[in-house]
Amino acid sequence: MDDLPEIYKKIKDKIEARLKEFKENGNDRQKIMKEFVFCLLTPQSKAKICWNAVERIFENDRWDEKSILSFMNGVRFKHKKSGYVAEGIKKFNEVLDAVLSMNEIEAREWLVKNVKGMGYKEASHFLRNIGRAKNLAILDRHILKNMKIYGIIDEIPSHLSKKTYMELEKKFIEFANNIKIPPLHLDMLLWYKETGEVFK
Repeated sequence: MDDLPEIYKKIKDKIEARLKEFKENGNDRQKIMKEFVFCLLTPQSKAKICWNAVERIFENDRWDEKSILSFMNGVRFKHKKSGYVAEGIKKFNEVLDAVLSMNEIEAREWLVKNVKGMGYKEASHFLRNIGRAKNLAILDRHILKNMKIYGIIDEIPSHLSKKTYMELEKKFIEFANNIKIPPLHLDMLLWYKETGEVFK
């Protein structure tokens, strides 16, 4: 744990700049839509490959499932995810109304219940990337691995039910508060520790 404050000092400005950018995303409809599509693509796929796919999809501006699929080279489970994106875009106005009118907890629940392909991790990720989250954890493999390394959890669960997700999120936030690093900052710090960059 002693290494975290040192790494944090070095990259705090980068984290704050990225979070400021995310907050600005929340004022732009197209940027919100891009982050929505991105977070539908990310499960078990590399973030940069997913973002490249998002850029290709939006450059071509074709929203049928077959076209979306053609822009998703390198994205895992692309057949299933192209369906999620096509369906999600059809109801994007509902998504936008929900995330802009609800608090972060309500919005996340709405997304999980109403958007196919979006679980608690993806919904938390989306809300963070549009500046609509303060105390949500994005429990991806990088975060769970580090939670085990730092003794926050004993084992990495094989499946994240809602109950398990909430329990682990609470532990993550408590750990963040104990070491005096805001939860959103700690998420990006641990991601940086694993990947060497502050991305999405």
